[in-house]
Amino acid sequence: MRKYTSFLAQQIQSYASFQIASGRFGSTWETSLLLFDVHLKTQYPEATELSQEMVDTWCRQRETEINNSCITRVNAIVGLVRYMRKRRKTEVEEPVLPRKERSTYIPHAFTETELENFFRACDDIPNLPKTRIHATRRFIVPVFFRLLYSSGIRTCEARMLRSEDADLSHGILNIRLSKGTDQHYVALHDSMLELMRWYDTAIKEYHPDRIYFFPNKNGSHFSRTWVQEMFRELWDKHNSAYATAYELRHNYAVENINSWTDEGFGFDAKLLYLSKSMGHCNVESTKYYYSLVPGMADILRIHSDGDIVIPEVDYD
Repeated sequence: MRKYTSFLAQQIQSYASFQIASGRFGSTWETSLLLFDVHLKTQYPEATELSQEMVDTWCRQRETEINNSCITRVNAIVGLVRYMRKRRKTEVEEPVLPRKERSTYIPHAFTETELENFFRACDDIPNLPKTRIHATRRFIVPVFFRLLYSSGIRTCEARMLRSEDADLSHGILNIRLSKGTDQHYVALHDSMLELMRWYDTAIKEYHPDRIYFFPNKNGSHFSRTWVQEMFRELWDKHNSAYATAYELRHNYAVENINSWTDEGFGFDAKLLYLSKSMGHCNVESTKYYYSLVPGMADILRIHSDGDIVIPEVDYD
């Protein structure tokens, strides 16, 4: 973790350590705190105490910023101010966040051909030049993206998965670092478990004492940029439509919901299991995927007694 250098460095570091211990500290929050620290150091070099102006000037929504982007940037500072207020370290008021906007983005609907093309590209990564980095990339990349596809976990959860949290004896992943605050568990498909066991043996030749299940060349976890760039490089080799790695998570949810149509097991129970596996704080968050499933209204009409009502998703 990079060091903070403003007059508030000690408080920011204390808050960051508190969040890490709570399992609620991700790369987005770390970046926001670092930028806020730079803001304090450059704009208020002689200051010794946090003021309302310092917080408001940083947290104010920018002209080029949509509501949701502002929320993402400011959330960590809201938490910092709240942390300091509870400990009577400041009387500064928490910044007011703008109203969260409903997302209008429609994830890409993968075709079987597109997925076959993508994973073929993952498997055909050349071992040139013959270096340690290229050697490990050849088996890290195919397993990493297949894990996203087969489990529906978030890209950050796969990136920061620790070796100790991958139980390859029972096929269970312990997801500690996630978007939300709740730890959850993911059961691996048998074929994915077999692949991860093979990978675990292969990677140990290069990283025998690795901390992260998917280590980069320095032994740390991969960055978000790495995932984006690697997916784009391989996807574009054989596919023309626009897609992102995160949409493999959407695909997982949609494929699961589609598979329920011809089974007699309770719809509500399956929805609950899916919600827990995907790390949603509540079932309401999972209901978003109804809008991505073709013919969901007809499916419900056929498999229910007519009194099922699915409420609108509460985006707040």
